[in-house]
Amino acid sequence: MTAKKTLSIAILTGGGDVPGLNPCIKALVYRGIEEGFRVVGIRRGWAGLLEFNPNDPESMKKNIIELEKSTVRTIDRSGGTYLHTSRTNPGKVKYENVPEFLKGQAKEGELNDFTEHVLSNLKHLGIDVLIPIGGDDTLSYGERLHEEGFPAVAIPKTMDNDVHGTDYCIGFSTAVTRSVNFIHALRTSTGSHERIAVIELFGRYCGETSLISAYLASADRAIISEVPFDPERLARLIMEDKQSNPSNYAMLTISEGARMISGDMVQYGKADAYGHRKLGGIGMITGEVLKKLTGQNIIFQQLSYLMRSGAPDSLDLMVAVNYANMAIDLVLKKVSGRMVALSQGVYTDVPMSMITSGQKRVDVRELYDSEQYRPKVRHVMGKPMFLY
Repeated sequence: MTAKKTLSIAILTGGGDVPGLNPCIKALVYRGIEEGFRVVGIRRGWAGLLEFNPNDPESMKKNIIELEKSTVRTIDRSGGTYLHTSRTNPGKVKYENVPEFLKGQAKEGELNDFTEHVLSNLKHLGIDVLIPIGGDDTLSYGERLHEEGFPAVAIPKTMDNDVHGTDYCIGFSTAVTRSVNFIHALRTSTGSHERIAVIELFGRYCGETSLISAYLASADRAIISEVPFDPERLARLIMEDKQSNPSNYAMLTISEGARMISGDMVQYGKADAYGHRKLGGIGMITGEVLKKLTGQNIIFQQLSYLMRSGAPDSLDLMVAVNYANMAIDLVLKKVSGRMVALSQGVYTDVPMSMITSGQKRVDVRELYDSEQYRPKVRHVMGKPMFLY
């Protein structure tokens, strides 16, 4: 009688780290082992599968880890990702980023596609199902592998909450909670010195963190990625806010991907494998412009990585653990090519193809006043918990 083959699943995390990744990893490992699975961790996202050389034992130690309950027992108590992360896209690798043992298969001056190498490595490792945890960039390559015939189940995470196909991504609640707390903390210095505070928050194309943080912290104005702004109008509005405040100060949030009417996003450095350059600096530029236009002193605070650092809040813990259990449920049912999701407050799953079928952005007509540069929630009834 032939012994039943142990099913092997592999987990990886890609893109920016967020609070909630470690609880998700732990829940996947615990539930997977309880169901009799072998659980493998891929280090540093897709880079682990690109850089793994099956002919080099040291490469195995660097890129692959067998996961047991004892391995991940305490990781849920902290933020970040135990498996580490990267923004590598094996389907588009610049020659200078090609591992040395693959250089002979690469062409200079081109983006090289090593998907066949990735699929070969998954076969060599004996992986039956892959569970990538990431944003739209990371998960879009997971969809690519699914299209190539490799079983995959996706878990969405991003503090911007911008993965298409789900109302909620792991990391968003904690990012907003951190932002609201920091906005309130900055009121003490801003009010003491009677200044205008410009607080820059992460958000490349989606301004939800700026919008929701401002909405919950009662910031005076919120600039979002979706709506280019007129600095002169903003200066006039923020001065009205300052003058009407008995403490003579005003607070403004701004998405890192925001731009003035006559300008572009502030980007720097080389583009990553998904074509994104680093963002950051529009808040400082806006602060300098406001200082010139208003004659007021400005406090500029770029929250950036503080938003995504530290342990997750209870909501991100809940969603991370539930998404992990849903992913294992799909594996048990032999269902792949799906992404676990939340829709209208209900847990569900959707085709992975939804990840690349659209772009998730702030519903400006329903949630934002483009003339006054502030949140304006016109209807709450029937909206998801985060109004998104």
